[in-house]
Amino acid sequence: MTPDGASSDLPHGPAARRIDRAGLVIALALAALAAVLVWDASRLQSNTPYGMGSHAMPIVIAVGLGILSIGNLIDALRGNLPPRESADPRAVWLILAGLALLIAIIGLGGGFILATSALFVTTSAAFGRRALLADLAIALAMTTLIYLAFDRLLTLSLPAGPLERLL
Repeated sequence: MTPDGASSDLPHGPAARRIDRAGLVIALALAALAAVLVWDASRLQSNTPYGMGSHAMPIVIAVGLGILSIGNLIDALRGNLPPRESADPRAVWLILAGLALLIAIIGLGGGFILATSALFVTTSAAFGRRALLADLAIALAMTTLIYLAFDRLLTLSLPAGPLERLL
């Protein structure tokens, strides 16, 4: 009963505060990933005279993962995490197939543009989009621009294949 005499539909006692086990596992996985990033960043050689080297960004990401881990842990212990939707196995398999294609195409010398385009098309199909040719055109245009930005503007090398050699 509430103070005004009405009955409450909210659960009381132990049922009101259920610990979310999956949320705990996710919090622990995020914390473990953050720890691995910090450990790996501490092993990087830094030859920069400015005080901030190649180890800085992994530590920033690890701090963000640590904050997410703490927040997730608190919500899991309080039982505040929202109910999870059921996973669509077809979508999961499409994304995994896209990742496998990405690895295979790069491994076989197909290059960044074709590999990333394959991942884009399979991921968009996993999210329910059925315009395969339009997605392929968008993917080829975007990945070509990304490749050119990395290669020409940032002078960073990405895996080169037949399309990249034409540019």
